[in-house]
Amino acid sequence: MKTTVFLLMLGAAGLVMLPHAAEGDALQERNKGLVREFYEQAINRKDFASAEKYLGQRYVQHNQRAADGSEGLKAFIQFLRDKYPDARSEIKKVFADGDYVILHVHAVREPGARGAAVVDIFRLENGKIVEHWDVHEDIINDPSNRNGMF
Repeated sequence: MKTTVFLLMLGAAGLVMLPHAAEGDALQERNKGLVREFYEQAINRKDFASAEKYLGQRYVQHNQRAADGSEGLKAFIQFLRDKYPDARSEIKKVFADGDYVILHVHAVREPGARGAAVVDIFRLENGKIVEHWDVHEDIINDPSNRNGMF
């Protein structure tokens, strides 16, 4: 009994991971993997058929230049294929908080360009992507500091 109480106190203090915390970590790692694979299929391979399987029944898009739903994603991927066939995006960092996954990305639409720093935020439900937000900042030639974008 004393051992159980002691472990519960340590868990509450964040010093010991209790089983539910480990389950949460596993879920977050799974979500990060799903979003990484979705991103590779949709953005780098520009393969809608492979990317679509990662979407939920509904897909809410917060990027003002993209429509909601799988058809909106399909149109965006076609836009990339047509206008920027050589575009590549390198995921620099991945963060997860429950059903949210955040990517910090270096996106280069045309080879040789400096590109942009992008933060993509995805929300998942039951292992499927159901919502997306993004913010972009161009990488300029003469920044005011030398800290870099990544």
